[in-house]
Amino acid sequence: MESPYKGRTGLVRAWNATRYSFAGLAAAARHEAAFRELAILFLVATPLALWLRPDGVERALMIGSVLLTLVVELLNSAVEAIADRVSLERHPLAKRAKDIGSAAVMLALLNAAMTWLLILL
Repeated sequence: MESPYKGRTGLVRAWNATRYSFAGLAAAARHEAAFRELAILFLVATPLALWLRPDGVERALMIGSVLLTLVVELLNSAVEAIADRVSLERHPLAKRAKDIGSAAVMLALLNAAMTWLLILL
């Protein structure tokens, strides 16, 4: 069965999507320690990138690479929540899904670290 909210269009849909997005950010901040830690990293890294690099492209790459880690962490948290919703029992497929999500976060962090190193060195 498709969601009854899928039929909304225009400003109503945009307004609802915005509300749901802020609710998702609030839920991640409230329930996900890793998201809070990455949000702090983003809040520290953004002014640092603005101060360290005068070039707009370098700033965008530095800030964007850290922002990407937040995006990947949100997706990882969503996968974990769905896996836990389906069952709290240990299952190889649930473990695989969670491990793959964790690996995605690790690669996003590696990407951010490499971006910063390549630009600063």
